[in-house]
Amino acid sequence: MMALPTFGPIGTAQPGDLFASRLALADVGQHRPRRTGVCATAQHGAESLVLADQYEDDEVHADYFWYAGHGGRGPKSGRQVTDQDFNHRNQGLARSQETGRPVRVFRRIAPAPAARQFRYEGLFQVADHTYVTGKSGYKVWRFRLEPWRG
Repeated sequence: MMALPTFGPIGTAQPGDLFASRLALADVGQHRPRRTGVCATAQHGAESLVLADQYEDDEVHADYFWYAGHGGRGPKSGRQVTDQDFNHRNQGLARSQETGRPVRVFRRIAPAPAARQFRYEGLFQVADHTYVTGKSGYKVWRFRLEPWRG
């Protein structure tokens, strides 16, 4: 049976807290998928995401960021090789915009084998989304996330 989504804070985690790995994030329920950057369902929305500098269309600013949706990357090259579709993870991010539920955001700050690879950035809300031609010429979903004002 699949676990029900948990939106908002989990435990005592505070922005700036460091985590050793994706496995450590999953073990404490902060970001359950061990490989995927978005934990979401189309029905409920996105619980958490990881900014890992793997999508060239991510764009981080001081007070908001654009997150490139899930999919379309080549498994070996890591580059965008096809248009993204509106899969359940991208639908989940769009659903979060509708519901206004907060999304936990983590950012990769160091590659393995660093002792602390991920930092908790805090709660954000999906403020906008769009389907645009990305830097590689393929269509990508982009989601604007801003600090949650709950």
